[in-house]
Amino acid sequence: MHPTAITLHDTLDPARAAALWATLGLGGAAPGAGGPLPPFFHQIYFWAPQPPDNLGRDGHPAVDPTGGGLIPDMGLPRRMWAGGRLHFHAPLHAGQPATKTTTLESAERKQGRSGALGFVTLRHDIHQNDALCVTEHQDLVYCGDPAPGSAPQPPPAPTDETAHQTVQFDSTTLFRYSALTFNGHRIHYDADYARKVEGYAGLVVHGPLLAQHLMLMATARLGPLAGFDFRLTAPLICGNAAVLCAKGKTFWVRGPGGQQCITAQAKAR
Repeated sequence: MHPTAITLHDTLDPARAAALWATLGLGGAAPGAGGPLPPFFHQIYFWAPQPPDNLGRDGHPAVDPTGGGLIPDMGLPRRMWAGGRLHFHAPLHAGQPATKTTTLESAERKQGRSGALGFVTLRHDIHQNDALCVTEHQDLVYCGDPAPGSAPQPPPAPTDETAHQTVQFDSTTLFRYSALTFNGHRIHYDADYARKVEGYAGLVVHGPLLAQHLMLMATARLGPLAGFDFRLTAPLICGNAAVLCAKGKTFWVRGPGGQQCITAQAKAR
């Protein structure tokens, strides 16, 4: 029987926040003990390490076919983070204990044009000092191995932004972000696996890393965020520059071929 929720506890180590601050290339001082964390920095906390025998071929914790895990086994080996919806009720503070409760909201297998797909939505509620600080809905997609030449045509990104900045991603950045988030997905560090097994052109930049950059851009333009919704639409391959774009409260990432990698809507307080 699947558990209905999983709760993790963590003290939000300021040293880990400082490491992400440096990885993102941010200027000034990182948040110290007691200081408010930027939005989405909770991704580097609440690790749930598993021994090697409990990992799948992609480096993620394997889905438990006996039903002991939160996510049911739908028989689909590839996992992708498809998007998310975040509500920031109050800032999280570095150096203080916090609790994250994850609930499986939905899991459904459907038949798509390219084969079977599994759609999973997880809800994460993060509390600190007896107050709800963050509610995050995380959308995951599971699918089968790709057929040769089956990669979908990525959507074109808009070109009418009113502000933009360029960010370059290399393998060192991907390694550091994987380490900080304890994300073992091999598409971010094993180029042979990414190409030969999952059908990508090279190492893939983390979707949440792109979302993190857009949230920081949104905060700089709009002030503190009350919410942020994003959808990942095409992979960005390591070594390529990404253009972070903004127009009003809409944000997106344009890849080197003009493709839209992620689109987002921000809500200011």
